[in-house]
Amino acid sequence: MQYYNVHFVFPAEAFIGVNIGTDLSDMPHPTQAVALLKAQQIRHVRLYDADRGMLVALADTGIQVMISVPNEQLLGIGQSNSTAANWVSHNVVAHYPATNITGICVGSEVFTTTPNAAPVLVNAMKYIQSALVASNLDRQIKVSTPLSSSVILDSFPPSQAFFNRSWNPVLIPMLNFLQSTGSHLMLNIYPYYDYMQSNGVIPLDYALMKPLAPTKEAVDANTLVHYSNVFDAMVDASYFAMAFLNFTNIPVMVTESGWPSKGDTNEPDATLDNANTYNSNLIRHVLNKTGTPNHPGIAVSTYIYELYNEDLKPGPVSEKNWGLFNANGEPIYILHLTGAGLVLANDTTNQTYCAAKEGADPKMLQAALDWACGPGKVNCSAMLQGEACYEPDNVIAHATYAFNSYYNRMGKAPGTCDFNGVAAITTTNPSHGTCIFPGSTGKMNSVGNITAPSMNSTSSAPPVRNLYYNLGSMSFLLLRALICSIVFL
Repeated sequence: MQYYNVHFVFPAEAFIGVNIGTDLSDMPHPTQAVALLKAQQIRHVRLYDADRGMLVALADTGIQVMISVPNEQLLGIGQSNSTAANWVSHNVVAHYPATNITGICVGSEVFTTTPNAAPVLVNAMKYIQSALVASNLDRQIKVSTPLSSSVILDSFPPSQAFFNRSWNPVLIPMLNFLQSTGSHLMLNIYPYYDYMQSNGVIPLDYALMKPLAPTKEAVDANTLVHYSNVFDAMVDASYFAMAFLNFTNIPVMVTESGWPSKGDTNEPDATLDNANTYNSNLIRHVLNKTGTPNHPGIAVSTYIYELYNEDLKPGPVSEKNWGLFNANGEPIYILHLTGAGLVLANDTTNQTYCAAKEGADPKMLQAALDWACGPGKVNCSAMLQGEACYEPDNVIAHATYAFNSYYNRMGKAPGTCDFNGVAAITTTNPSHGTCIFPGSTGKMNSVGNITAPSMNSTSSAPPVRNLYYNLGSMSFLLLRALICSIVFL
């Protein structure tokens, strides 16, 4: 097969954005969602519709917003210029420029999810574009449509990639439209699914964007270019697929990418650690502006799928667990973002924590833990059974929580993280899951100053049973706490 080696430079700066899905039983109020975006320094969002409440809440924030024509509206818009004009009037003109709308996604993955609308897809895009021209907004707002990466066949090696030819009657005029309007090819890339469907051919580290030794990298035999991750290979494959159709100057934007933090029993790699690893690596990779191996330095702006876990999503458990945050604005995990700038500021770059030392004497740890939760006046309720920090139920984990709480309560003053030699200061955030440690940009700081309550917020009282003190052992523990207070004061 003929292959192409394409080199060009686009001026756009790479950015990280976030998709905002709404399939939650306790969907936050738009003002809550926007407060979370602002607190996390998220400056680019994509909506799956043009919800008026969200567009109003996003006004005057400067956040760049991509809105969407839902697939179910494509047939109407694709067959009527006036319907498209009316849509733009209600969903764009009514909000711009207070709301910084920068793009319109006309449908999403139409070829694979709504193929009956594919014949009118390009017409819909053109009609939306015409309405923007009529409103003198075509330079500020670009029109495109996100594609599933599955429309690209023979994607490795990237140099041999090509689009599914059955869609060429739609793809070619669509690419002509994108080229003539200076818009992006929008692509949804999910290395998680590529990995799951590869039957072991794709290594997990290659899917997770972990650093690989050169001998472990995949090599394109035609170009001799090395690939260390699925994401880069798919982006380059899309460039080669476009070049195969003689389009060589359309930039790629990734409109969805992420990794689930929880899955069914047959999805063992949908874990908190893997989701954290993938999204942290992805954010760093996009923002360091290295581009892809075959297109170094060319921006690949990417939207993470997605802001919230969506408990109402149908399908396997993983479908409900792609979010960075839960409905309360608490991070599902703390991203490892050293060197990635301010976006998604729940990182640990400049934070310090107090943790139990590995290998410390368990009896010394227990004594220090008892002192912290007693005379040390640390609120240890988060470690009660059933609460966020109960698991893992061991003395090291519980001591770390108590030590760090005391360290923060004392203003991180020198000498307040020692506990007779069983604790030490660390820059690694020990938070995990919904257990957010004091001092981390998490539970208390993740959503900023929110005034609007969650629409269906509920609360539950903690259990009465105390983790460390009960009637049978109260006198013994108080005695030990008194001894500890003498030792540690």
